[in-house]
Amino acid sequence: MRVLLLGGGGREHAIGWKLVQSPKLDALISCPGNPGLAELGLVVPDIDPTDAAAIIKLVAANSIDLVIVGPEAPLAAGIADALTDLGIAVFGPSKAGAQLEASKSFAKDVMVGAGIPTASSETFTDATLAKAHLAQTDGPYVVKANGLAAGKGVLVTESLQDADAWVDECLEGRFGSPDASVVIEEYMDGDEVSVFFLCSDGVAVSFEPARDYKRLSDGDHGPNTGGMGSYSPVDDLPADLVEWTTERVALPALSELERRGISYTGFLYVGLMLTSDGPRVIEFNVRLGDPETQALMPRLSSDLLAAIDAATRGALSYVDLRWTETATVNVVLAADGYPVAPRTGDEIDLGTPTEGSIVFHAGTSRDGDRLLTGGGRVLNVVGTGDTIDEARMNAYATAATIKFTGKHFRTDIGAIRRDS
Repeated sequence: MRVLLLGGGGREHAIGWKLVQSPKLDALISCPGNPGLAELGLVVPDIDPTDAAAIIKLVAANSIDLVIVGPEAPLAAGIADALTDLGIAVFGPSKAGAQLEASKSFAKDVMVGAGIPTASSETFTDATLAKAHLAQTDGPYVVKANGLAAGKGVLVTESLQDADAWVDECLEGRFGSPDASVVIEEYMDGDEVSVFFLCSDGVAVSFEPARDYKRLSDGDHGPNTGGMGSYSPVDDLPADLVEWTTERVALPALSELERRGISYTGFLYVGLMLTSDGPRVIEFNVRLGDPETQALMPRLSSDLLAAIDAATRGALSYVDLRWTETATVNVVLAADGYPVAPRTGDEIDLGTPTEGSIVFHAGTSRDGDRLLTGGGRVLNVVGTGDTIDEARMNAYATAATIKFTGKHFRTDIGAIRRDS
């Protein structure tokens, strides 16, 4: 098969790394790709993956058999609809299905309609009404930009003043258009975990869970980011959590979408909070998580391309994903100024990867032979091992050899865990 992978971050490099292991793959083309993906196949950096007309031309010019969409923006823009209308096989939900991530209020409505346990919430387009609602509640306060925000649109705070200011930022367009809305949620206390699914025709096949770290600094301090690291397996979960999430969340969500006339094919992310009252859904995403994907792909022993191909052909019910016992820890190396104003253009020395580590490119670029920082999250260093502690050691050993100006990373990825 000739596959076009849309996207160019660390998640897409990890997906591409796994795809090229499939005997079904004849060629991998990535758009816009990155220097890591360029080592796996052709990259087409000068096309916007949300530009349907350009992507359709790219598909035709390269005799593409299957398009796999990595990030959320092309899905929210309707890229899957445009490809499907032309009979081009695509793995990723329609624009209507992508509203599960593009609109938090829509996702909440689906959860309520499907009877999925989640936090109560209210959506506002008026700042005065939103602030009045906050004033009537006790902290901590949870305020979310309603649209796509690359993981940076959420504020959890004890400060009413900060919550009010975040309402203004959301409604003034910091995370989208100035006519955006803001979602205020009930605060949920507990440990977070991510569970992912391959979905098609009402079938949901689960991945192994992973846990990510959203705060910038050690000890879960600092602002929210797109994610500073992750690990898998997660050792403090209820024994039946994946089955519970499948039966109580993924399948009901797919049924509710179907009831609304939306057929969903693609990845589904379920973010869970493990509260004292049981698991509750924080949010849905319509793609694999970044940085969780980088920790999961090295653990997957099944053929990812074969599974995705089966999903696009309506044969997902015959797929059973298999996983190794390998432990993985993903450490994100970020640029100076991330997440507010990351500096780019600094030269990267990749150092010497230790045995048991993999380096995925996220925000990098090429200038001739020079590898440069090109985004906020620059590299993902994934350590593998028999235990999380061994995987951490391998990840951080390699991270120490990589050099670029302003490099910073958390030193506690995989270390902050509750004993099982």
